[in-house]
Amino acid sequence: MPSLHYLQISGSHHDIGVQLGKFGAQAVHQHLLHSDAWLHLRKWLGSPELRSMQEQVQTHFPTIWQEIEGLAEGLQLSVEETFMWNCRGDLWAMAPDGCTTVLQATPPQRRITHNEDGDPGFYGHCAVVHASPNDDTAFVSFAYPGSIPGHTFATNAHQLVMTVNNIRSLDAKPGIPRMVLCRAILSQPTVALAIRLLKTHQRAGAFHLNLCDPYSAIKSVEFNRAEVSVETIEHLGFHANHAIHATQRNYPQIITGSSGYRQLQGEELLAEPRTHAASTVDALAILGNRNHDTYPIYRRQANDGDNENTMATADFVFEGPNLNWSVYDDPTLAPVFSFTGLQRR
Repeated sequence: MPSLHYLQISGSHHDIGVQLGKFGAQAVHQHLLHSDAWLHLRKWLGSPELRSMQEQVQTHFPTIWQEIEGLAEGLQLSVEETFMWNCRGDLWAMAPDGCTTVLQATPPQRRITHNEDGDPGFYGHCAVVHASPNDDTAFVSFAYPGSIPGHTFATNAHQLVMTVNNIRSLDAKPGIPRMVLCRAILSQPTVALAIRLLKTHQRAGAFHLNLCDPYSAIKSVEFNRAEVSVETIEHLGFHANHAIHATQRNYPQIITGSSGYRQLQGEELLAEPRTHAASTVDALAILGNRNHDTYPIYRRQANDGDNENTMATADFVFEGPNLNWSVYDDPTLAPVFSFTGLQRR
C-alpha cells in the first residue's frame, strides 16, 4: 500500500465533497468510527454549539457547506456526524491533530517546510488532492479521510501557500469552525486577503497558519476566538502546536509534552552556529530529527503521547515569484511527489 495517494477531482462543490468522501470512506468506517476521538466527539451531536456553527457556515460559506454535504454522502454518514468531525478542534482541545513547521526567509528565497502530524490510524490512507471546483479556485492539498481540505498543507492556483499547525485552545466557542476558515482561504488570491478573511469572521477554535504568496513575505498567523496575530518571518522561525506569539501565548491553551519539547528542540536547532547570519538551515533534516526517544520532531512511534504520527512532509520553496515544492513520506528520503505550482512534475 502506498504511503500517500494522489487524487484528481473536479466538478461542483457537492461533487468535490462526494469524491473526497468516497476516497476516505473505507478508512473512516474501518478506523475512525471505532476511535476514541470519534466516540468522545459524538456527545456534541444535537448540541446547541454544533447547530450554531452549522448555521454560521451555511450563512457565510454556503459552497463549503455543499462540500460537507457531499462529503457526508460519499462517506455514507449523516451530515451532522460529518460536520461534527470537521469541527473536532473547535469542540475538543485534544483532537488528534498536530504538525511542525520550519520557516526561512533568505531573499529572494522564501521556504516553508512542514510535517503533517495526525491520527496514526490514517497512515497510508491520506491523499494529495488536486481539486478543480467549478467557478472557484483550483488547489492542491493534503487531505485526511473524512475531512474537507485546507487545514493541513496546500497551495492554490494563485500560488498562495498555507500550512497549518494545531493549537489546543481552551477558549473555543461557537463561530466559524477553524477547518472551514482554512478551506475558505484556499479560494483567496493573496496573503493579505486570507488574513482579512480571518479577521472579518467570528472564529471558533484556534490555529497557527504559515502563509506566503509570490509577492509577499512569509506571515506567521495565530488566531483564536479573541484575535488574529500576524508576524512577519524576517529570517528563521519554528512552530509546533501551541501559541507562541507575544499577544497569544497567555490565552488558555493546552501545551502537550510533545508540542513543548518539539518547540524547544526546533529553536535550539535553528540557533546552532552557521557560517554567516543569512545562511540557510536544512529544514528537511530538522523535520526528520528523531534524536529524542519520547518527543522526537519526526513522529512515527507507536506510543506517541498525543496519539499523533507524521503522515507526510511538504517543502514549499519560492525563488522570487516561482513556486516549486515536494511532498515526502520521510523528509530524509526522496520525495513522493513534486510540483511546480499546481502542476505535478
